[in-house]
Amino acid sequence: MADEKRGWKQFQRLTFDSKKISKRVKKAEGATMRHARKFIVTRLDNIRSVRRHIISWLVLIGVMIVAVAVQFMWFQRSYQTTAAAEGGTYAEALLGPIDTLDPLYASSSAETAASRLMFSSLYNYDRTGHLRGDLAENIQTDPTGTLYTVKLRPGVQWHDGATLSAADVAFTINLIKNPETRSSLRVNWQDVKVKAIDDLTIQFQLPAVYAAFPNALTFSVLPEHLLKDVAPGAVRENSFSRSPVGSGPFSFRLLQTADSKQHKIVQMSAFDKYYAGKPLLNRFEVHAYDSQESIIKALRTGQVNAAADLAGTDNSQIDTQSYAIANQPVNSGVYALLNNYSPILKDKVIRQALQLATDTATLRKNLSTQVPVLDSPFINGQIAGADVPHPAPLDVKKASALLDQAGWVMKDGVRMKGDQKLALTVTTTKNEQYEKALESLAGQWRKIGVVVNTNIVNTADPSVNFVQNILQARNYDVLLYELFIGADPDVYAYWHSSQIGANGYNFADYSNKSADDSLASARSRLEPDLRNIKYKAFAKQWMDDVPAIGLYQSVSEYVYNKHIHSVDDSIKLISAYDRYTNVLEWSVNQKSVYKTP
Repeated sequence: MADEKRGWKQFQRLTFDSKKISKRVKKAEGATMRHARKFIVTRLDNIRSVRRHIISWLVLIGVMIVAVAVQFMWFQRSYQTTAAAEGGTYAEALLGPIDTLDPLYASSSAETAASRLMFSSLYNYDRTGHLRGDLAENIQTDPTGTLYTVKLRPGVQWHDGATLSAADVAFTINLIKNPETRSSLRVNWQDVKVKAIDDLTIQFQLPAVYAAFPNALTFSVLPEHLLKDVAPGAVRENSFSRSPVGSGPFSFRLLQTADSKQHKIVQMSAFDKYYAGKPLLNRFEVHAYDSQESIIKALRTGQVNAAADLAGTDNSQIDTQSYAIANQPVNSGVYALLNNYSPILKDKVIRQALQLATDTATLRKNLSTQVPVLDSPFINGQIAGADVPHPAPLDVKKASALLDQAGWVMKDGVRMKGDQKLALTVTTTKNEQYEKALESLAGQWRKIGVVVNTNIVNTADPSVNFVQNILQARNYDVLLYELFIGADPDVYAYWHSSQIGANGYNFADYSNKSADDSLASARSRLEPDLRNIKYKAFAKQWMDDVPAIGLYQSVSEYVYNKHIHSVDDSIKLISAYDRYTNVLEWSVNQKSVYKTP
């Protein structure tokens, strides 16, 4: 305790000696100044003498750092690429009108496009133009070649969440077959029996072998659960036509009438439960216009970022700085169809003379878009071999000689037989490409003394019923018209005599027994080589009879903004709508990604 008190007293006696502290500070200050003079002041002259070297080294190091940074960025960019990104709205312009969204009645380009985006089919076409399964996983044929069994992929959903089944497929076919439905597809299914074996198996019983049957399985499938209680005759007018439910990659949102009655918009959303995966796009809009001029205006004002149905238009109206143009051949052909029931064209000699006087090379050259040659009832390449028939080459002198022999005498530039003029009415629909072809064709025929009267029909005019008043009535001498040929060379519908008549597609009213036999035999054979022989025989007869003159193969012209990712010009198109083959990959947004080694 005493020690503790002593220690505490010692602590109390400690005092602060300012003199000692001051003396120590001065001593430290002196030492610091001596070191400063020794190590800094006395060496300033040395620093000044080497400062240029220091600055040079600093600049060199800076340049090296910048070079390394630039090199890093350059190599990083070389390892990256631009890829499609999710989100955004794709707006596509097409020719309308849009009167229905039920695929059984789709007729205009806009209606068909919307159907392809919202509905699935058993089969569609892949990037190479060959059939691939859509709803179908596989197909089998029995030994007779008349029974087809299709297995559906499981788990496919309608846009309302219901499960798609074989019963939906059977329902759709039976609806098409019913005459009260008034579907233009009925002619393809009248004699076909269909039966759902189970939820995922559907069978088709054909009355006879039909080699091209799998290509008929590209129809849109409709939902039985929504339409089964609707009378077939009321399907077209049903609310389903205005608010459809499909099973395709996009689901219906809204049908909007825009700035005018001639401009309608089908708004669709990406279906996140689509069996093949959700599209990259969030939305897809189909804009329907009444003319090509309206479509070009929509591109110019930015209402849409892509457009179809512009074949034959003047491309100088399109801003090629902002838009790219893809021209892709499709399996369709434009023909001058010669009405074999026309009083003048009943004579085969007249038809042969017209063919000899038609310079298709010049006609194609006068078109706004480059188009492939088409001189037969088939698309080039559909029949094989070195002996594929071709029409007689251009020979105006021979054409004139044939007309002379037939008694048509040239008087003042016009062919006459007695008091009758060699006069023909050539009809086509309002379309810049067709109109240019018509102008070229008329000019060539007038050179051999034919009086050519032209009739251009505006199918957008609601007062004009082109199908009833022109096609079905065969109200023309010559019809400049496009025929869709498809992936298979079965052209029975266009040239077999059984298809003559108001409801048939033999618009030339062509009839020849030998041609009929070849067409019927070819479609009833499954062996490719035998079919090829039959089609060659038909082509030879067709070219001798000249029921039509092949002018050119059709081309799909598609205009799209250069900043979007959509059409792929490496895809083989059967029809223009096969551009949607890769629609799941379409995008309006982009992102940078690293390349895979």
